[in-house]
Amino acid sequence: MSKISSGIKNLDNLIDLAHIGDNVVWETEAGTSEDIFIQKFIDQSLLEDKDIIYVSFNRSPQSILLHAKIKEHPEKLTILDCFTSGKGKSDRAFLKFYENNKQSAPHVIKVNRPGDISFFSETVNSIQDKLPEGARYIFDSLTGMQDLWGDENSTYKFFTYMCPRLYDLGTVAYWILEKDAHSQPFKANLRHITQVVIELYKKKDKLFLKALKLDGRTNREAFKPHSYEIEDNNIFIVPAKKEPAFNIGGQIKNARIRLGMSQKDLADKIGLTSSFISQIENNQISPSLNSFLQIAEALGISPTDLLQKEKKRDGVDWLFKKDHTLQSLLKKEDGYSLFNIVSNDKTSAYLTVINAGAELDSHFLNSKKNELIHVLKGTVSVKIENSEKMLSPGDSIYLKHSLPSVWKNASDEETELLVICI
Repeated sequence: MSKISSGIKNLDNLIDLAHIGDNVVWETEAGTSEDIFIQKFIDQSLLEDKDIIYVSFNRSPQSILLHAKIKEHPEKLTILDCFTSGKGKSDRAFLKFYENNKQSAPHVIKVNRPGDISFFSETVNSIQDKLPEGARYIFDSLTGMQDLWGDENSTYKFFTYMCPRLYDLGTVAYWILEKDAHSQPFKANLRHITQVVIELYKKKDKLFLKALKLDGRTNREAFKPHSYEIEDNNIFIVPAKKEPAFNIGGQIKNARIRLGMSQKDLADKIGLTSSFISQIENNQISPSLNSFLQIAEALGISPTDLLQKEKKRDGVDWLFKKDHTLQSLLKKEDGYSLFNIVSNDKTSAYLTVINAGAELDSHFLNSKKNELIHVLKGTVSVKIENSEKMLSPGDSIYLKHSLPSVWKNASDEETELLVICI
């Protein structure tokens, strides 16, 4: 079986079930009742006769057993207690659990040194080695790990170690994260590594969920906000209202291509990876607000313009009026302006306007493609390698291997160049 149920039918339909190998990160806000999503996952795992390893940094074993309500096959639940000697500070009230429940059916293992990451990792691995294949995992608090271990870097290193390990084991793991307790870079890095990210949040006293990442799924419906309601310990997800389709990843990709930038060029500008940019452009993940603003800045485009849908020109897609082109400013530097006419993966066309009397000490494009540049208006000189030539209206140059080092408009009027990248 390559897919399993989350125990919530509407959620299964929305995300195309949980896939074996998925690490599912839940980014939650206070009051969003993530416990019920965990409980449904436990119920479903027991129904499939699967072992469950519940790693707790945030709750005492007594609290877990009280909420889990496991009536049948309690031996299937293993609790790895990192709370009592961690957040619980070995308080007598929590230690009494072990005195009063020596014969308790669920297997509860108290980790005496949860603050020692190596010791904790070894303990988790030793449990894995003893259980049959397909055991399900619940890590109740990445935030609790961070609080105990002191910084995000330690938590991130553990996640980068454990996430692929659990993937290789062919299991499904839930990871709970309090999103307001972590930095944007930390959350972005986790989204990059894991397979599934689901956000739970509140807005105007209503509960919402939406996917931020879904590996291996083609349905984009889950990336829209869906309200959910809880009644009698059941979750009901309300279908999202139909909205006009908007392809934010495609908009970013088109803007990048218009500038002749590679995914690596863009990634380097904002300190992320090419793979992360690829996932955004293919709508596999949704950029955080911070990442989106960084991308817009790196592209030299206002966030508002990046979010606008491309308008049809006079009702047809083959006509490019000059007034429309002049509204598509890509960048404005000292001495020149660059406007987009059309762009796609194979061909791009631009209008470059060089100001009167301006001298440019570099080329105005960083394109990796061959360029045909045709003078529409004015006169301009161009220097390529050690040769300098004067160009007049109707003249053209073809750049295949070398780029101009100097453009000079010595006249008292603007020069307009049509640039076609092939």
